[in-house]
Amino acid sequence: MSPRTPNRTTQPRAAARGKSRARAPQAAPARRSETRTAATLAALGDRTRLSLLARLGRGGPCSISQLTHGSHLTRQAITKHLRVLERAKIVRSVRSGRHSLFELDPRPVHDLRDYLDRVSAEWDNALLRLKSFVES
Repeated sequence: MSPRTPNRTTQPRAAARGKSRARAPQAAPARRSETRTAATLAALGDRTRLSLLARLGRGGPCSISQLTHGSHLTRQAITKHLRVLERAKIVRSVRSGRHSLFELDPRPVHDLRDYLDRVSAEWDNALLRLKSFVES
């Protein structure tokens, strides 16, 4: 074996010394919720994706061909936008024969609305406290 080829039978140094690798701490449920909310906001931050969601919300499941019809975008561009929405779990694809149909999953949007309602209520309370403080 040459000096540059690693010895595949050796263990990592930490494992050889009896130490285990530290695992990343699990995110708290509130933190995961914030991460999902951020992903939803990021996915919705594009006019094309918003129009795709509007079409899916009005017409039910659609194929890429149906979503491309009447659009100035190519099938590849529509597919790219759908994948972003799919990663954010706003849209899901279902196989129907040789085609994939995309449908809206409203849960992330509802979760986003709930989050925005909570943030709005917190701001309303903070502004009321500020008003009370200033007026007293």
